[in-house]
Amino acid sequence: MTDANPSPRPGQLGSIDPLPIGTVAELTDEITDNVTRVIVGHDEAVEHVVTTILARGHVLLDDVPGVGKTMLARSIARSIDCSFRRVQFTPDLLPSDITGVNVFNQKTREFEFQAGPIFANIVLGDEINRAPPKTQSALLEAMEERQVTVDGDTRPLPDPFVVIATQNAVEPNRTYELPFAEIDRFMKKLTLGYPTPEEESEMLGRTVGHHPIESLEAVTDLESIVRARETVANVAVEPPIRQYASELANYTRDHAIIGASPRGTIALLRAAQARAVLDGREYVIPDDVQYEATQVLGHRIKVGTDTAADDGTTVAQDALERVRIP
Repeated sequence: MTDANPSPRPGQLGSIDPLPIGTVAELTDEITDNVTRVIVGHDEAVEHVVTTILARGHVLLDDVPGVGKTMLARSIARSIDCSFRRVQFTPDLLPSDITGVNVFNQKTREFEFQAGPIFANIVLGDEINRAPPKTQSALLEAMEERQVTVDGDTRPLPDPFVVIATQNAVEPNRTYELPFAEIDRFMKKLTLGYPTPEEESEMLGRTVGHHPIESLEAVTDLESIVRARETVANVAVEPPIRQYASELANYTRDHAIIGASPRGTIALLRAAQARAVLDGREYVIPDDVQYEATQVLGHRIKVGTDTAADDGTTVAQDALERVRIP
């Protein structure tokens, strides 16, 4: 795995040659199979993370401690030969600890920029909700615009750039609530849950000696990921599908205090494009949208105390049941 050096952005390399759809599907299977050498019993979650990367999105893993959130992120990064940095979020973490800082060079008598860990292809934000909102805000520009601004200077981030963040769903008195603007920038929010006794036994058999992640090797390179993302971006989304996604989003807006944003609708269709590629298709069908809707829209919805829905996921599921399928 390489060090965290900024990669050229797409415009610097000329046009991107997309991979054949069948090749992208095989690539996804290879990455997923490689990660499942480490992660036991969460095949669907692993696939969701991989498809999010192909759909140019970011992932939030939310669950109790010790179920493999960090290990999943590390396994994904190790499976791709790219730059990877991990940021352990703590209450005393500063925005400059993430983005970088200008340091005065005594020899040259000039300020030099020392890049922070955000300058990597895959960035693991571990326990992101342990840092205060001011620090979390350092991710907003990076996640949306793939750039950071420090002391008035804007610097592009590597391409691709993916944030895989984890947060623990416990100790609310020792954590901070993520700003809604930040939550909205995550394409998907996933939970892993506890393993079954059989899965836990299998996991113990793999880890009581040397941990399998120590020998995990990359199964693809950065160029293949960039070309695969281009393949996904070229998948056709016809007007009826776009209208269907819009109606799903509008249903959530009519049945919650805060519904899915237009950014969420875009994320839904991009995720559906990746799902279509996995099924070997050059076009999106309603099934693709339905498969991705709960993970993409649920965390963007805020329900009120006077609604029958338990949470945003319930509202997203209700939308799937009530909105007419084209």
